[in-house]
Amino acid sequence: MKTLSLGPSKAREKQGKLHVFQDPYKILKEEQAKLKKDWEESENTRSGKGRPRRMPELPEVEVARRAIEEHYVGKRIVQCSVADDPKVIDGVTPSDLESALVGKTIVAALRKGKNLWLRLDSPPFPTFQFGMAGAIYIKGVTLTKYKRSAVSDADEWPSKYSKVLLKLDDGLELSFTDKRRFARPESVAPISELGPDALLELMPIDAFMESLSKKKIAIKALLLDQSYISGIGNWIADEVLYQAQIHPNQIASSLSRESCKALHNCIKEVIEKALEVGADSSKFSQDWIFHSREKKPGNAFVAGKKIEFITVGGRTSAYVPELQKLTANQLEEASYKKSAKTRSIKKVDKEESTSEKEESNEISKKTKDPKRQAKKTGETKNTSSSGKGKTQKQDESALSSLKKRKESNQAETRQKKAKK
Repeated sequence: MKTLSLGPSKAREKQGKLHVFQDPYKILKEEQAKLKKDWEESENTRSGKGRPRRMPELPEVEVARRAIEEHYVGKRIVQCSVADDPKVIDGVTPSDLESALVGKTIVAALRKGKNLWLRLDSPPFPTFQFGMAGAIYIKGVTLTKYKRSAVSDADEWPSKYSKVLLKLDDGLELSFTDKRRFARPESVAPISELGPDALLELMPIDAFMESLSKKKIAIKALLLDQSYISGIGNWIADEVLYQAQIHPNQIASSLSRESCKALHNCIKEVIEKALEVGADSSKFSQDWIFHSREKKPGNAFVAGKKIEFITVGGRTSAYVPELQKLTANQLEEASYKKSAKTRSIKKVDKEESTSEKEESNEISKKTKDPKRQAKKTGETKNTSSSGKGKTQKQDESALSSLKKRKESNQAETRQKKAKK
């Protein structure tokens, strides 16, 4: 199996990807084991402290798929140009990819979650992941442009950012661009392991509620799990939770029936409304939290209500505290856990303090014991000045040892507090 990768790196900005598989639904797990990379890391890239960045999600990818389906299906690839870029091409040479695609007819443009691929009349099939800045452009056809990935209409064709250019037998041209060029990617999640597509395969409401009741995880983190529901990224998750008035940290299994129904409806409505306007964010409803997600903390508001940013499941999350509140049960549980930690820390401090006090008293008794003092006096009379110094040093050594032990205990206590 040959693979061409154009995509996310460990750099701050993330790329798109293009992989070529014999069949996207039959990706060998042993191949995937060699390519370990947390793809979800790319969605946590920020444009500033506390501000989540937008990347193409299901609506943007679906718009590209529909455009390819409308203009390309049934047509033959007569020419393929691949960028000779070792920093972004992994696993296949440009010439090998070109020879594999030229002469093939595009049978369908398919999508699952945020993954798009072209089904040809025979394998291999090019599979795209847009990452943070990947995009599809068709010469002469206007598609959605989103920040950090759009190229200007005034740019030459193909764009200097083009990684793969396909020319069809009717003269149409398609370009997969990536404006951010970084180190090579390391993996792509197998399409066969993705959960139901959020647009096409969303669970019926009863099955959705049953599924949520079994998930002991923050609802925001669950929505971002592509093996649970595919296609929902950071901005969609924030939007649907805001509209359903659910706190991002609310445990999924604790959601009420009403909240589950509201969330189910909001997932459908947000995605469908985004597609109605061609995923053009400037046309999204002005009462969406989407428009304020990238503003600086303290200056972000929606409908007059303040937006705050927290980290949930390793992701920056925008929410409105006034509307999205944790349930009483979860607040009580969180408060109990916090107080339990406090009690535990106090207990450790008390035990250590008692131990230190006992040791100090023991040393003090020994130094003040009359017999010991008399013995010392006798020893003083019968020994040289060097003997005096030796006894004094022993006492000083004992006190120094106690001091060091006390400092060590205090350091351990601070470490325990930091870990908790």
